[in-house]
This record gives sequence, C-alpha cells and structure tokens, in this order.
Amino acid sequence: MTTNSAAFASHSPDATAHLAAKLGAGLSPGDCLLLSGGIGAGKSHFARALILSRLAEPEDVPSPTFTIVQTYDLPDCELWHADLYRLGDPDQIIELGLLDAVDTAITLIEWPDRLQDLTPPHALHIAIADPAQDDTRVITLSWSDAKWSDVVARALS
Repeated sequence: MTTNSAAFASHSPDATAHLAAKLGAGLSPGDCLLLSGGIGAGKSHFARALILSRLAEPEDVPSPTFTIVQTYDLPDCELWHADLYRLGDPDQIIELGLLDAVDTAITLIEWPDRLQDLTPPHALHIAIADPAQDDTRVITLSWSDAKWSDVVARALS
C-alpha cells in the first residue's frame, strides 16, 4: 500500500485552527483522523477547531482527556472525539464503541498509538510537532486511502 504525505507549517494557533476547519469541511461519515504529537503539541486545539467548524450551533467543546470520548451531533452524522491517553487496555476501545463509530461517524482520535492493531487502515494520520517550543507547528498529514488525496489538497489550498 502506497503512503502519501503532505506537510503544513503553522505559525499561529489561528492558522492551525484554519487548517482544521478546512479539513473538517471535507469530512463525511466513516472518516477517521488520528492525531498524534506530544503533550501540548496542539492535538486538542486542532480537534476543537475542527469540531466547532462542523457544529450547526456553537457549544462548549471540552477535551475528552478524562471522559475519554465526547460525541457531537452534526447535521449529517455524529462526530466522536476520543482521547486515548489514559486508556490502559486496547479492549477498552471496543467497550467504548469506538470501532463501530469509526464506520458510521466522523472520528477524531488523539493518542492513536493506543489503538495498536485496531488502527483503522483507511484513517488520515495527522502528526503535530512543536519543534521550536513556540506557536509554530509542523503538521504532517499521511494516508494510504486514495480518498484523502483530494480532501488534503483542498484543505491545503
């Protein structure tokens, strides 16, 4: 399977949020985004901006660090935002219903390394790095499912 990738240099939280919103505009049920990066890299900021861009009515979008999963009703489907940082066992992913959501909802998953062999093969991987320890972020998107090529191209245009 061929892996494609693209990178985006964000020089502010607003630029990161703008990219998230543009990417969010191209998502549909069954799309899965895997957000990786260190603590404080901006995964939750990216997810929050994407979620807010898709909601019909603005609402509070907390980080699911302690709840593990937050769900949102979008006009066309559900959106699940999962933070797997505190997950102890991959079997908990099944118990949460996250694998079913990957097929029917838009899913944003932080700390996707916790998925291990349950990682959806069709997912878009988004790695956020903070190399300068400031507001600059290097956001790398990678995918093997051809569906993502157009979505990523539109988001980066």
